[in-house]
Amino acid sequence: MRWRTILLQYCFLLITCVLTALEAVPIDIDKTKVQNIHPVESAKIEPPDTGLYYDEYLKQVIDVLETDKHFREKLQKADIEEIKSGRLSKELDLVSHHVRTKLDELKRQEVGRLRMLIKAKLDSLQDIGMDHQALLKQFDHLNHLNPDKFESTDLDMLIKAATSDLEHYDKTRHEEFKKYEMMKEHERREYLKTLNEEKRKEEESKFEEMKKKHENHPKVNHPGSKDQLKEVWEETDGLDPNDFDPKTFFKLHDVNSDGFLDEQELEALFTKELEKVYDPKNEEDDMVEMEEERLRMREHVMNEVDTNKDRLVTLEEFLKATEKKEFLEPDSWETLDQQQFFTEEELKEYENIIALQENELKKKADELQKQKEELQRQHDQLEAQKLEYHQVIQQMEQKKLQQGIPPSGPAGELKFEPHI
Repeated sequence: MRWRTILLQYCFLLITCVLTALEAVPIDIDKTKVQNIHPVESAKIEPPDTGLYYDEYLKQVIDVLETDKHFREKLQKADIEEIKSGRLSKELDLVSHHVRTKLDELKRQEVGRLRMLIKAKLDSLQDIGMDHQALLKQFDHLNHLNPDKFESTDLDMLIKAATSDLEHYDKTRHEEFKKYEMMKEHERREYLKTLNEEKRKEEESKFEEMKKKHENHPKVNHPGSKDQLKEVWEETDGLDPNDFDPKTFFKLHDVNSDGFLDEQELEALFTKELEKVYDPKNEEDDMVEMEEERLRMREHVMNEVDTNKDRLVTLEEFLKATEKKEFLEPDSWETLDQQQFFTEEELKEYENIIALQENELKKKADELQKQKEELQRQHDQLEAQKLEYHQVIQQMEQKKLQQGIPPSGPAGELKFEPHI
């Protein structure tokens, strides 16, 4: 499972997680002091969605590569630089024919999927003359020039694409959060403009009251500090705080027993701290901000502990971190309510962008309204012409009847009434 879990979280994920079902080193715990300990189920845990547009293809390639013994053995001995450089991808040439055949089929399916998406895009744009091969160049996770064979180049491209995309994932999340906060403030100010002075003061007073209420929370321990981990040890694990042991703590929270604390396992350690600040039942607590706080905590611990920057914490890295001064005597942790997410200048710039987008949408809406009115005018004109045509036909038929000429059929043919 290590192969699957890691790969979906970072660049090296695709390679370093090949070791599955490693048994954890036994933990020496006095079970009489442990409350409500339940055995971890050995059921297969699906990794989280990476958010990549080629997520399913990535997972399928991992599953197939896991089945080759030779490749697995090479991965066990590979270091991070060997993986990042692409040298390990050359080992693909030595995997079994059965595995290569499966990888070839996966690539053909992925190329077919991309071509179908491109065709749908072209059809929607009514641009049938565009070259599909040219459009395929925008997909960097496979070699589109050889759509039938999965080669070492494909593995190398997949690793590098996942590396680049996932490295920017947290940065993108921070940017989206900043936009969220600016939009929230923009909408608040716009709402205030619609109120009279008395109502506006009431709303401002309520806003400040909610803000103070949110800020009035217990002290938050520094993420990754001894105090923070001991609190988890005592309140979550049900163990005596006086018996706190970093090695035992690590193994307790290495949920899948792969010898690492990955990002999800780390984030789970901050739940107690987050609950001090955020409660979904409280109007003043924003759950979007809670997830941003969780991300900040995880990034901070990773920066402090993950020395080789593979986004995984080994037992050795963890134990070394517990020897640092920061672990025993950390600085105070500033929560989001003590942070300034954006400046007034940034907010104004964002509002200008919103205004431009709204103007563009208004222009398009006006154009569509004009087109609608023109179509309605043409429709009314056709209806009027049709009515006029029917009136002329009726007048002609009446004249024919007056002159004793049989009436015409629908196509203008004469109708002869049979004499009884």
